[in-house]
Amino acid sequence: MIEIKSHLYEQVARIGKALASPKRLELIELLCQGEKTVEVLAAQAEISVKLASAHLRELRLARLAETRKEGKYVLYRLAGTSVADLWVALRSEAEERLVELQVALANLVTHGDDLEGLDRKAILKKAAAGEVLVLDVRPTDEYAAAHLPHARSLPVDELKRRLAELPRDTPVVAYCRGPFCLMARDAVELLRKRGYRAVHLSDGVAEWRAHGMPIEQ
Repeated sequence: MIEIKSHLYEQVARIGKALASPKRLELIELLCQGEKTVEVLAAQAEISVKLASAHLRELRLARLAETRKEGKYVLYRLAGTSVADLWVALRSEAEERLVELQVALANLVTHGDDLEGLDRKAILKKAAAGEVLVLDVRPTDEYAAAHLPHARSLPVDELKRRLAELPRDTPVVAYCRGPFCLMARDAVELLRKRGYRAVHLSDGVAEWRAHGMPIEQ
């Protein structure tokens, strides 16, 4: 009986082992945005393709990620939305427990605005009515995979030269991949410098969906 119990715990520990790496957690967050090749994941995580492949192998062994072939390319994806929910739950618990993480997150976004008092349902309602512009500043392929309802795609690296496309009389709510992502913060800083009323939404697609909100795909 003891051996059976040990075996059961060992199997669960495989998940913990797979998650016990900062880079593997980052890869999971990237895969929350949609399917990607190992080359894209390596570039976005700023590691070598060899190291990315090793980390992805661990995620596959733990059944957290899977692959499919498309022509000569191998695409990686999460094994299910429950894996994205696991990442959100783990990160949220860390934010609740770890003061160091709370301080680090607080330093990411220093600007304040009364728009930040809006909850998710209020943002969704105002976006549907055209009272706020929800701006997705991730790469276009991530927007195409899944995005918040009524969101407009405008990658952060294109924002500066395409500012004229945004109405100046509509408040902007910018989001990217989640609380650890810096693209929305950078977008809000640029927008505010140019006179726009803008606020950073810490949710990404995974967080938004984990809170029971609708996603467009």
